[in-house]
Amino acid sequence: MIAPLASLLARRAHLSAQGTTFYRGVHTTETQGQFALDLAGAIGVLSLYADLSPQEEMELAGACAGAAELVGLYLKRRPPEARHAANVAREWLSPPDPVWGEARGEVTVLENGVPFVIRPGSDLSLGLFADARPARQWVRQHPPARVLNTFAYTCGFGLNAVLGGAATVKNVDLSRKVLAWGQENYALSGLAAPDSDFLYGDVFDWFRRLSRRGDIFDLVILDPPSFARGKAGIWRAERDYARLTAMAAAVTAPGGQVLTLLNHAGVSAAHFERMVRLGLQEAGRQKQDAVRLDAGEDFPGATHLKAVVWWLD
Repeated sequence: MIAPLASLLARRAHLSAQGTTFYRGVHTTETQGQFALDLAGAIGVLSLYADLSPQEEMELAGACAGAAELVGLYLKRRPPEARHAANVAREWLSPPDPVWGEARGEVTVLENGVPFVIRPGSDLSLGLFADARPARQWVRQHPPARVLNTFAYTCGFGLNAVLGGAATVKNVDLSRKVLAWGQENYALSGLAAPDSDFLYGDVFDWFRRLSRRGDIFDLVILDPPSFARGKAGIWRAERDYARLTAMAAAVTAPGGQVLTLLNHAGVSAAHFERMVRLGLQEAGRQKQDAVRLDAGEDFPGATHLKAVVWWLD
């Protein structure tokens, strides 16, 4: 197993030299859907999508660690029902300690030269989604004056907007913990991170509040989870994305843009774009143009991520 793994990893080795030390070393399309390996510097994160015995898990972990010359490797078990089990089986899904080598509570990595804090043992999510790297780079290269980054998580999109020159960037998330993590990421780049730019609360509530105040933005970024439970009920992207898009369009300036993302293998690109167009129609906005972004060269054959920039009238 080590020889083919080494060959796959070698195809991505140039990314580190180009200023990206966090990337996917082996994608599921290269393992018949069984596993993926993400690299955060010398720390690896092995994601399992197949049921393996404890012995098979350890053998695979050792093979990955050896092929990538890692100092430590963490395990994430990602069965189809993981999104429902996360709250009741968290430590089994995402063991806090490495299954191989040294423990590293935090790792500072680079993405196109921008530093981010990764916490490989903290949860199923590490602090950054590598497949959105091209979309974050697009935001950095095309920053308008006013940006609203919703479902901000650790604020990677907001940080890139500020680095690109945006004058106003607001990051919205329902977790104070991840917003504080985002402020840490800002600090790594030497940027001011006032609390007023990190808005805690439900994204839908914030859309209503911003709309009532008459606040508008030149770019609104939508990067919601595919599934979530909240006080207002259950969010399902395949059902609710049109409503979300309509609310985003209501606070988008004339001639502005909406960047829509969805990480959901069960939703086709055609269905996703149809939902977005329905949302724009509901808001009385017309699409003038659209640009589709991919998941990056380290995700060959990936179809799970949909990322589209929409220019509105």
